[in-house]
Amino acid sequence: MCENPKRNIAILGSTGSIGTQALDVIEQNQDTFGVEVLTARTNAELLAKQALKFKPNAVVISDESKYKWLKDQLFDEGIKVYCGEDALASICEMEGIDLVLTALVGFSGVRPTMAAINAGKHIALANKETLVVAGDLITKAAQEKGVNIYPVDSEHSAIFQCLAGEFHNPIEKIYLTASGGPFRGMTRDQLAGVKPKQALKHPNWDMGAKVTIDSASLMNKGLEVIEAKWLFGLRPDQIDVVVHAQSILHSIVQFEDGSMKAQMGLPDMKLPIQYALGYPNRLKSEFPRFDFMDYPSLTFEQPDRETFRNLGLAFEAMNQGGNMPCVLNAANEIAVEAFLKEELGFLEMSDLISECMATATFIEKPSIADYIEIDAEIRRSAKEILSRQKA
Repeated sequence: MCENPKRNIAILGSTGSIGTQALDVIEQNQDTFGVEVLTARTNAELLAKQALKFKPNAVVISDESKYKWLKDQLFDEGIKVYCGEDALASICEMEGIDLVLTALVGFSGVRPTMAAINAGKHIALANKETLVVAGDLITKAAQEKGVNIYPVDSEHSAIFQCLAGEFHNPIEKIYLTASGGPFRGMTRDQLAGVKPKQALKHPNWDMGAKVTIDSASLMNKGLEVIEAKWLFGLRPDQIDVVVHAQSILHSIVQFEDGSMKAQMGLPDMKLPIQYALGYPNRLKSEFPRFDFMDYPSLTFEQPDRETFRNLGLAFEAMNQGGNMPCVLNAANEIAVEAFLKEELGFLEMSDLISECMATATFIEKPSIADYIEIDAEIRRSAKEILSRQKA
């Protein structure tokens, strides 16, 4: 990290849920953070507003059809405007960036995150799919470049916080907590008729549509399990999931002596975002404080893997290794997209993912080119399955 007291941040995905909250954190800590780069996929209007407010050095819009409009909006401000996926990756190499917050959704985060690491930039990672898809290559590159990866997901941030001062002590096991989503306790018969509007109502967290659907199906927790494997160098048998409906205790580390450490707090993504951006310092905040009297009891239960099959599929992909997590992720992205369009039922998402995993060609040690090809191939395959089902 640079010695300058003001840390210059690039936010990849600044118009999404994590990106907008990160800008709120930066606005409350203007003496600590500066905004160097902002990027968006298609929301040029919000990106323009953010750029006019935070005055970054450069912005990138992935949707090339929005480029001219955005450039015209920012012409008088001297803000550089770029467009396209190549620009999104190359912008991460900009000299003035100290930390890259990867807040993109899905597979799109892999290439720019790898580019940032290769350029020696430290990473605040909110794009779990990057490690799900290519965790072996990402973590190896980070080690070779001396780059730190600071987790932003609340569960992984909790583990990271519990390990502060404990990095020399081996982990025996970790427990990732799950809220259970809006359908906790429901049967398969009840879930069969679930619509997107119902699935988008998460009881505790305010997230984007894709992540919210993943949370409802427990795929989000499955992806987090695979992410944890790579972040903390764990074996699959060292990772477990418990349902904690209140979302107060964010995750637990169990050490070899049997003692356990947990991180607690109200469900607010700004806290782990601020911790990742400011690490190793805990910055003063005005976030709401936890009151034990508001939560007189905290409950824990086993997840229902038979009803919510996605969690089991994620463990299966992690155990198989190789390209299988990439297959899982690509199939899930197509499944969620189809569900949101009401082209696929809630339970049928698991069926589609399972079929893609069963028919995919297994590659034990994929290259980054392999991952890109596999991702595209599985997306085509999943769409073909959907087309056959409609016929």
